[in-house]
Amino acid sequence: MRPLPMLILLTVIALAALLSALAFGSLNLELGAVLKSLAGRGDPLTDCVLFDLRLPRALAAFAVGALLALAGVQMQVLLGNPLAEPYVLGVSGGAAVGALLAILLGVAPWLQSSAALLGAFGSMALVFGLARGSGVWSPTRLLLTGVVLATGWGALISFLLAVAPETQIRGMIFWLMGDLASADHPWPALLVLVAALLLTLPLARSLNLLARGELQASVLGVDVAPLRFKLFLIASLMIATAVTVGGSIAFIGLVVPHLLRLLGARDHRLLLPASALCGGALLLIADTLARTLIAPQQLPVGVLTALLGVPLFLLLLQRSERS
Repeated sequence: MRPLPMLILLTVIALAALLSALAFGSLNLELGAVLKSLAGRGDPLTDCVLFDLRLPRALAAFAVGALLALAGVQMQVLLGNPLAEPYVLGVSGGAAVGALLAILLGVAPWLQSSAALLGAFGSMALVFGLARGSGVWSPTRLLLTGVVLATGWGALISFLLAVAPETQIRGMIFWLMGDLASADHPWPALLVLVAALLLTLPLARSLNLLARGELQASVLGVDVAPLRFKLFLIASLMIATAVTVGGSIAFIGLVVPHLLRLLGARDHRLLLPASALCGGALLLIADTLARTLIAPQQLPVGVLTALLGVPLFLLLLQRSERS
């Protein structure tokens, strides 16, 4: 698929997913009523449902999905590994430990988000400091440090779940599987998304070269060490923001970049914005299903992302092999 038609198609899908998220829920709304409310001519009930409940959550879902997909693209180039995903360096583990400790202590929801953010940045500093050591860090050293640190965070998470009261177990498990129920302040995540796109799109040519190998990138004029440092900082900021807003939502950062590459988006000038649109749309669809399938109860959104993404990825993979 050509770049412009692909971006137009993904934009249309994202807008359709956003309208569906606003229309469907425990109380289904007609599309006309949704459009009237968005235009400022809606009735008080519709306005309350849209602007107080659904629109903030929908925007947060789009931002989190886009951040995870963008971070996945960068991590796969940074580590030179197609199986790399946003959580491989343990940033999500640090955020999870911070959030679960806050839940265990019974603090306010906004303090839980602050604790998750603090844990994510603490983990990021640990990974970078330990991987760098006294010299220049390499992708292999960075990956090994992240995997070991993630294992340690996993042990702490298991300990916190083991000692937590039964009344708090459900909330802690939902957070670990991804939960957007308390995502009512989407603007910080949207601002980070815009900033990340503005910072990474100028690096698209360098990313294309780095994806072919560090030696080839160096020969063609890319200063690899500063580029890797920029990618690590930008990806870590995106991951920390996404985990703070939506919890540990897996799968999107790993699969969305590969889905788009199977569709022909190998140039990072296309892959970066396409990943943001595709990741945001996928998480919007998953969150809408999580709210509506067994309404008024809700499912963890991370379960739905896997159920949606796995068959789609396998289908595209089979078609790619045949062609």
